[in-house]
Amino acid sequence: MVHTLVMEEFGRRRPVMTAAGALRAVAVFMFCLFAAFSSAMTPTEPADNKTVWRAGNYSFSDEMGGFTIRAISGRGTRADPIVIEEELYSASPVTMVIRAAGAVSGEGIDGNLATSALYLKLVVLNASGQSWIEFEFELQEILHHASVFGDGLSFDQRRENSDRITSTAFAQFSRDFEPYDRLRFIEGKVDPRETADFEFALTDFTPRWEFFLVQDPRIPSS
Repeated sequence: MVHTLVMEEFGRRRPVMTAAGALRAVAVFMFCLFAAFSSAMTPTEPADNKTVWRAGNYSFSDEMGGFTIRAISGRGTRADPIVIEEELYSASPVTMVIRAAGAVSGEGIDGNLATSALYLKLVVLNASGQSWIEFEFELQEILHHASVFGDGLSFDQRRENSDRITSTAFAQFSRDFEPYDRLRFIEGKVDPRETADFEFALTDFTPRWEFFLVQDPRIPSS
């Protein structure tokens, strides 16, 4: 049920804003606020030898090591997802740092967590020297702490079956929303020096200016 705020004007009741509209406006305001002050508030600045890549309303960094971002493009919309090309050097988990990089305005309203969804496509080169038989992604609002269902950040948890979750190397996927937000790709294989593409959308009902995407390739057990 949608509740509508009303006000009295010369004896008449005039609609002002729906509750959903008010929540959307608050989300946009918070996103803009975090983006505007991100440069002053950043607790983990990128290392000098690391490059921060900008695309759409966000920046993406490999500052935590273990992989390298090689190229980036796109706006983060469904029609124009942000494409991130990267190399992973081991079969251990690596963490990408994602930050709000600009205020929302005009055509930038699409492709961000404050107003819709952020669509990503990761093109991952296996530079580890070992074959991967699974690949898992995990979202974290706070580094090294699980992102629970109630914090709003997820792999599009509003949709039970998402046609935007795909991979060129794995046939199936599964999603977990409690006690963490994870997306696991299975039934496939990525040999050394081969590339796998992964596409998915991120959503967040209470967007933060910084969050983390953990990437965890899996190798056969000995």
